[in-house]
Amino acid sequence: MTCSLARTHPARAVIADRLFRFYDGCAASGQPELERLASTVEAWWPEILAFIQTGITNACSEGTNRVIKTVTRDAYGFRNPENQRLRTRCATTRRSRGLLDPA
Repeated sequence: MTCSLARTHPARAVIADRLFRFYDGCAASGQPELERLASTVEAWWPEILAFIQTGITNACSEGTNRVIKTVTRDAYGFRNPENQRLRTRCATTRRSRGLLDPA
């Protein structure tokens, strides 16, 4: 697929050709799952194109957000918001856990 071109600095014509072949294959298959996939790719195309051209993703920030949501879910019911903030900070930093100053 087109994402295999990431970090190779492809020409715009190569990207356009691969994208056309992808859409054409999805449409020719007649399978609703592939048609839905093509719709999703079309909706996310600006972001996908940015990744192909730059090789930069937001995977790191997405991973951090996932950890924060997990810690928040685990800490549900805590009465001390400061403690919950410290737990989240400990889970998302590489510092020694438990050595953070609450101030």
